[in-house]
Amino acid sequence: MTTNQSKIEKLIAELCPDGVEFKEFQNVCNLQAGDRIIKSMMNDDFEYPVMGGGTSHTGNYSKYNFENSVTISRAGSAGFVNWLPGKFWATDVCFVATQKDDVALIKYVYYFVKNKSGDFKDHLYGGSMPKLDKTYLWKLPIPLPPLAIQKEIVKTLNSFTELEAELEAELEAELEARKKQYEYYRDSLLVSNNKKSDLYNLKSIAKNLDSKRKPVTRSARKSGDIPYYGASGIVDYVSDYIFDGNYLLISEDGANLLARKTPIAFPISGKTWVNNHAHILQFESATTQRFVEIYLNSIDLSSFISGAAQPKLNQENLNKIEIPLPSIREQERIVSILDKFDALVNDISIGLPAELKARRQQYEYYRGKLLTFNEYVK
Repeated sequence: MTTNQSKIEKLIAELCPDGVEFKEFQNVCNLQAGDRIIKSMMNDDFEYPVMGGGTSHTGNYSKYNFENSVTISRAGSAGFVNWLPGKFWATDVCFVATQKDDVALIKYVYYFVKNKSGDFKDHLYGGSMPKLDKTYLWKLPIPLPPLAIQKEIVKTLNSFTELEAELEAELEAELEARKKQYEYYRDSLLVSNNKKSDLYNLKSIAKNLDSKRKPVTRSARKSGDIPYYGASGIVDYVSDYIFDGNYLLISEDGANLLARKTPIAFPISGKTWVNNHAHILQFESATTQRFVEIYLNSIDLSSFISGAAQPKLNQENLNKIEIPLPSIREQERIVSILDKFDALVNDISIGLPAELKARRQQYEYYRGKLLTFNEYVK
């Protein structure tokens, strides 16, 4: 990076020492929306990926309408900027920027717009489905250094992107290995604990506060800063609370009871509001609460769940779940070991996730430096 950066700096000093011209995005590239297609028109056997408003393609289509272009989601993941090499179909839920003339390399434009995409959140409109302001995007100022400089910037960022991808792949593989290692130790500790512990149902070790839950329709909620919890976490913020303290929530219904993509048992604290989609349990010991949380998230609960289309873990079945609970000292030992391991794997501030974050920040820093220019004033 240092050698290429030095070369770019020399080119800037030689070719544009007084700054560069800025032009509006609409005058640098051909900008337009994609073309609408419906899901039934797609098929995995078709050749061309379909790009809509998300961060990845949504299917395949038999035709293409763009190639080697920049896409910017106008809704869905509004403001997400992507580079799509080769031929693809862009739907009307994204804007597409294509090469216009020789004033700007389209890949250079991609890197610049990607670098600016953090600002796009300030230019969204709409309620439940935010959209990117077309007027703002069309008028986005693009710096236009000479093509020789653009080429060097693209070459540098391409190399850095490839290196970053390789490093991230290695780190993610290591992260996945550590997750499996954590699960192995977790299961080993809990299984060995099973053999020497007394079994308790949740009703005997925690106080169930389901009767105090109050569902409130979206239209009836008054906005505030109090978390409003549902089956899988916070779903809104309201102005009042019905609980104040430390509790364990357990999903009562929803597909995640079977899919288990997110934890079905999770802690809450402070002033909160809970609707009727999550059971709420209060424990005398924080250690026991954490132990139960880990245990419930580690075991198969399908035998306690009723309903296929609408999975449900009712209170009667919840109370049938048996917890192998050792002495409080043993609980503390197990919780301490697993929490340290969990932090190493999942805590964004330490361990591998922190390293991944640092890699991305380093890349974004260099990209920002390479794409910052003084504007030439005539």
